[in-house]
Amino acid sequence: MPRHVAIIMDGNGRWAKQRFMPRVAGHKRGVSAVRETVKACGDLGIEYLTLFAFSSENWRRPADEVSVLMQLFVGALENEVAKLNDNKVRFKVVGDLAPFDARIRELIARGEDLTKDHTKLTLTVAANYGGRWDILQAANRAQKEKLQQTRASQAIDAPEASPILEFAEITETELAQHLSMAYAPEPDLFIRTGGEERISNFLLWQLAYTEFHFTQELWPDFGRESLLKAIDSYRQRERRFGRTSEQLVSSKTTADANVA
Repeated sequence: MPRHVAIIMDGNGRWAKQRFMPRVAGHKRGVSAVRETVKACGDLGIEYLTLFAFSSENWRRPADEVSVLMQLFVGALENEVAKLNDNKVRFKVVGDLAPFDARIRELIARGEDLTKDHTKLTLTVAANYGGRWDILQAANRAQKEKLQQTRASQAIDAPEASPILEFAEITETELAQHLSMAYAPEPDLFIRTGGEERISNFLLWQLAYTEFHFTQELWPDFGRESLLKAIDSYRQRERRFGRTSEQLVSSKTTADANVA
């Protein structure tokens, strides 16, 4: 069973169009799919679920659709977070929250604080999120922290001879610690609904070794059975992380012997 599942919820608008309904109807129905997927993950023992709700590129959509999406976001924050709390689900939001209005930011902060101690399942909603933004902000923060540490160390060792540093090399580990989802393991399984087969600037760093599952199914139709089908596909794969199949077999044999 994967520990962490990440999903791009695609196809709300097309689902509505197929039924001669306005796009907003698809987005509303998509909230029900979110609710069902969160419950299924909790039942299955999945520890982390990350949903791409609103990308930094989605601001380019028609103004009326963006307005509806913001209204749905507020409604979900007002109505769903209490249910998450009752079911011991930790709620997190990642992304650049500055462009959102104060009401949304307040509801996010309140929801995160209310559920912060839960460990059954962590639900992360990526809102105004972009993978490039995430890597850039992490690099800037890591660089700033490294410079501060280096300058402080130099000032102690040789206070009068210390030059003013403008750059300090950072490591992969130091950068990763400043990514917006540093609190979670990297996703094991990535799912995208709606038939598209790209990651669309979602978790660019974190998806490096993730298994991908693409489905034609539109997000409003996604549910427990759809999730189980994706997990079944995932469980049939061999995750080598650069090693050979023989190395994995040898490692497993050694581990089993140690347990015995």
